[in-house]
Amino acid sequence: MDILYLLIPLGMVFLAIVIAAFLWAVRSGQYEDLDGPAHRILMDDDDPMIPGQARKRRGDDLKRGD
Repeated sequence: MDILYLLIPLGMVFLAIVIAAFLWAVRSGQYEDLDGPAHRILMDDDDPMIPGQARKRRGDDLKRGD
């Protein structure tokens, strides 16, 4: 029964820390854009990652009339 005198205040301190961390995350904008990263991974990048391929690809597109 004596352990409750220790565990209850410890639990309250832990709860206060968790609430403070949650409020800090909300105020700093951590939850602003939840769907952005999920949709960004599905977007196809049209720009090739290799710089030499970009010029070659643009030339092919111009020949085809795209």
